[in-house]
Amino acid sequence: MDMKLMDWNDLQFIRDFFKHDRFATDAGAVIDWVKPGEARCSLELGPQHQNAAGILQGGVAFTLADFAFAVAANVTHPVTVSLNNQIAFLRPPKGAKLIATAKELSAGKTTCYYEVEVTDEFETSVAHMTVTGYIRSLAEK
Repeated sequence: MDMKLMDWNDLQFIRDFFKHDRFATDAGAVIDWVKPGEARCSLELGPQHQNAAGILQGGVAFTLADFAFAVAANVTHPVTVSLNNQIAFLRPPKGAKLIATAKELSAGKTTCYYEVEVTDEFETSVAHMTVTGYIRSLAEK
């Protein structure tokens, strides 16, 4: 696939492209909106997202935050991958939906830095993630 020919301004195209991110999408992650350097993704919570104690499994929040980063970063800098992610789990969600909003804070030629806020539909702060990404050359395989 020639990344240079992709229409990163078309939300349906972006959704179709990222449906191949099977781990996140099979977990229920969806792309709500995208703009350069930013994206919002969400996930409806179900019993499969709970840990043994009956609260949100941390990996769900991490996966959604990482997915939001991937969408935001790749729309701006195709192809970008995570180098380092750091997440703080703040509190369990009160609602039935997680929302991850990613925003670019800095970018250079080969690296970028993003912040991702994870909330529920009641704006409960669930997690905070920072991500350093590696911006790969389109020629790099």
